[in-house]
Amino acid sequence: MSVKVRNHDWGSTALGPLHLWPASLRIAVDMLLASKFPGCLIWGPQLVTLYNDAFKPILGAKPEALGRGFDEVWSEAWDNIGALVFRTLSGEAIFIENFPLMINRNGSMEQTYFTFCFSPIRDERGAVAGFLDTVIETTASVEAEQQWRHLANTFERQVQERTADRNQFWQLSSDIMLMVLPDLTISAVNPAWTQVLGWHQDEVLGCLIMNWVHADDYQEVTSVVERLRAGQGTGNTVSRLRHKDGHYRWFNWAAVPSALGFTAVGSDITQEREREEALRHAEELLHQSQKMEAIGQLSGGMAHDFNNLLTSISGSLELLERRIAQGQLDNLHVYLDAARGATRRAASLTHRLLAFSRRQALDPKPASVNQLVLDIERLIQQTLGTHIELQVQVEPAPWWVLVDATQLENALINLCINARDAMGAGGCLRISTGNERHELPFEGEDGLGPGDYFSLQVQDNGQGMSADIVARAFDPFFTTKPVGQGTGLGLSMVYGFVRQSGGRVWIDSSPGQGTRVKILLPRYLGELPESSRGKPSGKAYARANGERILLVDDESSLRSMIKEALDEEGFEVFVAGDANAALQQFQALGSVDLLITDIGLPGGFNGRQLANALRMLQPEQRILFITGFAAQEVTEQQVLEPGSALMTKPFSLQDLVHQVQEMLAPVQPLVCDLSPVLR
Repeated sequence: MSVKVRNHDWGSTALGPLHLWPASLRIAVDMLLASKFPGCLIWGPQLVTLYNDAFKPILGAKPEALGRGFDEVWSEAWDNIGALVFRTLSGEAIFIENFPLMINRNGSMEQTYFTFCFSPIRDERGAVAGFLDTVIETTASVEAEQQWRHLANTFERQVQERTADRNQFWQLSSDIMLMVLPDLTISAVNPAWTQVLGWHQDEVLGCLIMNWVHADDYQEVTSVVERLRAGQGTGNTVSRLRHKDGHYRWFNWAAVPSALGFTAVGSDITQEREREEALRHAEELLHQSQKMEAIGQLSGGMAHDFNNLLTSISGSLELLERRIAQGQLDNLHVYLDAARGATRRAASLTHRLLAFSRRQALDPKPASVNQLVLDIERLIQQTLGTHIELQVQVEPAPWWVLVDATQLENALINLCINARDAMGAGGCLRISTGNERHELPFEGEDGLGPGDYFSLQVQDNGQGMSADIVARAFDPFFTTKPVGQGTGLGLSMVYGFVRQSGGRVWIDSSPGQGTRVKILLPRYLGELPESSRGKPSGKAYARANGERILLVDDESSLRSMIKEALDEEGFEVFVAGDANAALQQFQALGSVDLLITDIGLPGGFNGRQLANALRMLQPEQRILFITGFAAQEVTEQQVLEPGSALMTKPFSLQDLVHQVQEMLAPVQPLVCDLSPVLR
């Protein structure tokens, strides 16, 4: 309508050209067109009409009303509204609810109802120059109310007409019926009360109906009574009434207001409710049984793998001890290597379990999945072997995501290995990426909200999976591979990592039709990082010069080993077993160069809170978090903020020392060539 108003030939109307309109008219028109509420502006003695977009449905199929006289537009209703218009033009504001009008807007006269307000508008001299008609059509609500009142009145008449034979009807009904006075005392009940609830008529007449209502249903029944008092009928209301022997029975009620108060009919649904309750308990038991079965499978798989690894470690230590006792010091590295290998496999197992449970520590950063795929394309091809064709198709204008790139690489390689094993002798593996916009939310337990997402898909033409296997594919320790050829943690790790990253993963597969795994990650809309320049690896650091480190961990043996390793590198290490002791140490020392703290600490004061406390005392404090379980509250901001880092247990002492050296390495000054500026 803003466009129509601008383009209308106002010179042919009593208002004159648009640029000559007075300020009062311009302001009124601007307010009208900006409003979302149906409105119509009438201006001048000729009652020139302007209206907004919300008013158009009220006009229906009438000829275009813009610029025409209000009396002409509503000529068929003018006898009813004309007087109101002139009252408004004399300065009186008019408000009327559900005003009945016979109008012709769709080719024939129809009965309508409107709630409207005529508000006078004055010009620059203070004279009434027009008025604003804000209006809403209430035809549907009025007709609905009339229909309900008609039905209610009809029902009431029928009740009154049949009062004579009411006793016979009540004798035959198995539903309980009652009439209640406005003060909620019972004035009449049918014999079903005795049959269903055990109460005789003389025991309930004159008593409050609320005396029989279950306490938990008071609020619902009170709400129904308020609706009945307002003249509204009600149905499908469920509440309980007390049986004479003390137990309660369930009823489904329908009630209507009457001249004498309320009339209600209740069907006994106690058995139906009991069956529903029994079914619900059965479902809960089944769910609990399935959960315990999954826990049993998980614990059994963990016990199996960890027992193997612990046997390897303990056996290596036992043979190492035996050889030392025998004085046979040659080839001791064989037993050390075996123990280290088992330790690494145990660490990998715990990381996969944490990934599945979405408890692993992630380091999410803005990343291009396209670049990640292209960077490891050659590694994937080597993993697949020459007998499998690799096809890579990436999105030409990819969106970025916030993700731990290393974990995403591991997930992609896991999916490719699974696809390779499913194809056997040969086949084709296709990796593709793409941008996706979803306007509707995803259904299901793992649903995602509407928005922009980036997809990564791995598709093979292998043997495929049945629906039963697809349903269990993400379960930990579930595998279809022969014993010894798979841990059953690959897909569960992918699932947990993707869900922890805010995304979702699906498997589409059927026997003989191959398998497609799709990962969907939320689009990253923040600032993109500058192009990385590749950090040198294997950097050598000078021996420490007594830099002070505060080490906090509740495991005394681990604390001692870390302190010894750092002492050997020239650091001065102070230790504490909990956050309170660490804070006292820090206050006594005045400052430390680095805080190394476990996240989960005893005493109700965790490592994250300790780090916050030290940062309040020393804002530039460098902090290294170490954790074996990332369920504690370490936010992405704390992990990623300058001066902070995170290491996940288990780690090697050498890696820890290297991380400490990197965090405490002096910052090289930035040298700028200012000669062009000076010249």
